[in-house]
Amino acid sequence: MPAIDRTRWLALIVICLGVLMIVLDVTIVNVALPSIKQQLGFGDASLAWVVNAYMLTFGGFLLLGGRLGDLCGRRKLFLGGLTLFTVASLACGLADSQATLVAARAIQGLGGAVVSAVGLSLLMSMFREPGELAKAMGVYGFVASSGGSIGAMLGGFLTSALDWHWVFLVNIPIGIAVFALCRKLVPESHAGGERVRLDVGGAATITASLLLAVYAVINGNEAGWTSPRTLGLLGASAVLSAAFVAIEARVPAPLIPLRLFRERNLAVSNAIGVLWAAAMFAWFFLSALYLQLVLGYSPLQVGLAFLPANLLMGLLSLGVSAKLVDRFGIRKPLAAGLACAALGLLLFTRAPVAGDFWLDVLPGMLLLGFGAGIAFNPVLLAAMGAVAPEEAGIASGVVNTSFMMGGALGLAVLASLAAARTSAAVAEGAGPLDALVGGYHAAFLVGGVFAGLAAALGAGLLRPTEVPADLHGAAGHAPVHEAPLQR
Repeated sequence: MPAIDRTRWLALIVICLGVLMIVLDVTIVNVALPSIKQQLGFGDASLAWVVNAYMLTFGGFLLLGGRLGDLCGRRKLFLGGLTLFTVASLACGLADSQATLVAARAIQGLGGAVVSAVGLSLLMSMFREPGELAKAMGVYGFVASSGGSIGAMLGGFLTSALDWHWVFLVNIPIGIAVFALCRKLVPESHAGGERVRLDVGGAATITASLLLAVYAVINGNEAGWTSPRTLGLLGASAVLSAAFVAIEARVPAPLIPLRLFRERNLAVSNAIGVLWAAAMFAWFFLSALYLQLVLGYSPLQVGLAFLPANLLMGLLSLGVSAKLVDRFGIRKPLAAGLACAALGLLLFTRAPVAGDFWLDVLPGMLLLGFGAGIAFNPVLLAAMGAVAPEEAGIASGVVNTSFMMGGALGLAVLASLAAARTSAAVAEGAGPLDALVGGYHAAFLVGGVFAGLAAALGAGLLRPTEVPADLHGAAGHAPVHEAPLQR
């Protein structure tokens, strides 16, 4: 392999390590929450802010982070976000008060938003040849889709073997190593063309809108979805979104060019991302609760239960998915993968109180791992292949925002549905575990419907495009007439 090619693939690994650190932190903390609550004296309501502070700033600043990367340099922003995240991780690990931990978690979310938004556009700038891009997307897709369950396993190990501080402190050596390797291996990437000023009005309105929307969603179950507070926050978010659209239609250099949303593949893939993220969050969180609260698994056992799905996901994402895209385009692998994920969620609707891992858990896990491994790469390619290279950063921010908002909203809605179904079953005289499992079944069913709708959208609405001749000529088979790699 030529030295320049080897450097690009090493750079990809460095970027993915940075992104993995961010993805891990979404779930690694959940396992440590009981220990954090006990040591720092959190109440039930205040403890939620250890997670919510991170989600709030992470979701709120994704779009701004992506656009700043386009304007100021993607590697520069990646390094800045990585530094912010690593320093905030140190503050979290050394925190001795509730206020310090929550504030540091909010700063972590800001750094994580920048790294996530810019990482995908850096990848797009390094891999331009379609076949290589599909393989690189497979690696990125594996990291992004499997990091959550790896985080649960790692969090369980660190909390059990050491203490909760280490779920944050483990980021320090990783962050330092990624920073040093990134400076050496990852080239700088700009949008190109004439440098423009940041659209301050657009940035302020969309960031405030996202912050309010995320806050409303993550507190919806606690405050009530029809409460004045929740409806008021959602209404204010909608008003700010409308103001953002009005600003973007008038300014000469908008934060998000509205014409991007006329790209059908970008719009459809983002809708798929919302539905799929909702379904995947249902799988991960609700199945983890089923294993822990119903089957009595320890946190480490829960993480190990996800290992077969992660291994299958990795095998498919890192090789098979790119070959399928090369052979069949994006629509068929995407639809098939999401259909398998839907079937896996539906299998969980039959998991009983006295469930067996091999019969009642593993089949659904494997189908979900298979589906995610096949589908994640085509979803990213469909979204990112629809835009020009100079707009890759903002497109990456849009994609990440869709996944984050879909996951947050889906989890909130499905958790609320599960709780409501459980309460109704208890009122009807069902036993506690039977009622709990009934609530999970209802949520898994709706999650399966979400994944099925995403599969239908991909199969029916993604636009076919010509595949470049060099992609299939090198592969040695006849060309098909669909791929996400050209506009």
